[in-house]
Amino acid sequence: MSGKLEKAKGFKKSKPGTYLSIGTTLFGAVNVVKQAKNARHEQDTLRLVDALVSGASIVTGVALLVRELRRMGDDDILAD
Repeated sequence: MSGKLEKAKGFKKSKPGTYLSIGTTLFGAVNVVKQAKNARHEQDTLRLVDALVSGASIVTGVALLVRELRRMGDDDILAD
């Protein structure tokens, strides 16, 4: 059983695992956009601020994952 756990941990730190993390993080952005639209429609400032903070968190998370990909040497896709 621990072999499977170690394999799963290795996948998370691999390029495909990092791409998957980026995808799932960006998928969360869909809910944040919906939340922001609803907050604007209902003129709910507190929910709008919450959506903006959540959006900033998503942007930061994706930036960290992209940096990790660059460190792995994935220059062909994410080159400057």
